[in-house]
Amino acid sequence: MNPGADSEEVRVGIEARDRYHIMWLAGVRALDLTQHCLKTFGECDRHRVDTKLRRQTLRLSAANPPAAWYLCALPIPWDWSRNAHLAFEYAPGETWAGDALVRGLGVHLTNARPIMGWGEHSIPRDAPMRNSRLHRTCRNWQFAWWLRTHRDVPDAQMFTAKDISEEGPEQLSFS
Repeated sequence: MNPGADSEEVRVGIEARDRYHIMWLAGVRALDLTQHCLKTFGECDRHRVDTKLRRQTLRLSAANPPAAWYLCALPIPWDWSRNAHLAFEYAPGETWAGDALVRGLGVHLTNARPIMGWGEHSIPRDAPMRNSRLHRTCRNWQFAWWLRTHRDVPDAQMFTAKDISEEGPEQLSFS
């Protein structure tokens, strides 16, 4: 462990070697497996990530850690195979450095470790929407199924229309 590193804090150093259109970090607390992309993580803590910065360090409280954190970045120009993804969990005293699934986004974790071994194989054969290409190929959805089967992360509460912002839900669309 680094001297002076606070074990009640997770540090995420991000080095963007490519340009990204969208980048976000979510602390996953509950799932909505009827959705894909960010909405898969039905209840999550959102942390600000600045796509304009080549290097940045995020500090996340570990006082009440989520089931996992998930970093996602979509490159410019968009190319599914170059989307960056990294799932990680609180691990006091541990550090890790590497790429977020692709070589364009380097990450250094302090007091955390990556969660590996998830993918399309994490989706149960009888899962609703498994045959939907949008769901099956969504790495967020794949990881959400891993969280469900390995960590028993619960379903998110469903909201009524009055709970939803008039501006509507956040959407990711590539036409």
